[in-house]
Amino acid sequence: MLALIAGGGVLPTELVAELETRPLICAMEGFPPDTLTVDLPFYLEHLGTLVAELKERGVTEICMAGSVGRPPVDPARIDAATLPLVPIVQKALVSGDDGALRAMIGIFENAGMHVRAAHEIAPHLLPPIGCLTEAQPSDTEANDAARGAGVVRAMAVADVGQACVIHKGQALTVEGNFGTDWMLRSMTMRPDAGGGILFKAPKPGQDRRADLPAIGPDTVTAACAAGLSGIVLEAGGVMVLGREEVMAECERLGLFLWVRERTS
Repeated sequence: MLALIAGGGVLPTELVAELETRPLICAMEGFPPDTLTVDLPFYLEHLGTLVAELKERGVTEICMAGSVGRPPVDPARIDAATLPLVPIVQKALVSGDDGALRAMIGIFENAGMHVRAAHEIAPHLLPPIGCLTEAQPSDTEANDAARGAGVVRAMAVADVGQACVIHKGQALTVEGNFGTDWMLRSMTMRPDAGGGILFKAPKPGQDRRADLPAIGPDTVTAACAAGLSGIVLEAGGVMVLGREEVMAECERLGLFLWVRERTS
């Protein structure tokens, strides 16, 4: 039996639509899924109880999908089943995103559950290699993509993000805690004439069972508003949510969407 620990965004809903049998929907209090009905809400301070409840219900597989923040922990609320996990949870809360997710994955695996990636459940979320739009990248934009790959690799050392904006070899901005769409909105006041690309890729070495980067139709709209010419995704590492809508928006706005093969 599969349990989906669902956060915000459209990804959890897309995954449920792919499954023949509806999974058990779990959600952390304060971070509910946008459209799904939650079967099992939980507090982070009751994580140990959640694990026990999942095992009692026969859950053998876990998938974590959707956006979730880092809630403040109330020590008075921690229950007995969660006390042994407190050092792991504390370390996770002060780690980078990848470190925090690895800690959560470890808790479920130590309880005997298999953690599945979202793209294992819905492989079509990973687009094929190549430029998927009528608009095509120029040689300059291809060079910017290579530069973007290097910038994301450098960002991985600090575990700070999975995307950047590159224009004529210069990194104009990089993704932080507020995400890609917020980063792009911050570019709408740029003082130059526009141009450049959004480059998005997973962090090298990250555990891809959770927090694989994704784009959706809103990303395309935001990229256009930021004055960009196109979007470059690392092949096999970035999900496209609502692909038909993404492609239609790219064509409408004249942006290219290039799924670039990963290079070392």
